[in-house]
Amino acid sequence: MSVTPGIETLAYRFTGGRAVGPFNPVLVGVVGSGNLEVLIEPSAGGDCEVQVATSARGFGAIWEAVVTDFHHRHGLAGVRVSINDMGATPAVVHLRLDQAAWELP
Repeated sequence: MSVTPGIETLAYRFTGGRAVGPFNPVLVGVVGSGNLEVLIEPSAGGDCEVQVATSARGFGAIWEAVVTDFHHRHGLAGVRVSINDMGATPAVVHLRLDQAAWELP
């Protein structure tokens, strides 16, 4: 399988459940070798938008499973989640997403 080098961008949108009150953006993690950062910001509307920028191309199905699981566990509404990834494992992604969600009101 041939994979084009460069950053791959993936986008997901989920119908929100739990509306989050006003909050300042939350940033956890550090982009670096084998890690990632997660930024959660308020967003207009009732959806949960997730955008992933990853150096590990070709793993869309895994990303979809991880962010879908996150949404099922937290059901956030009115937020935009930005993930900048440099090859983190799914376990690290789960950890960083949960850390960010725990900071919300």
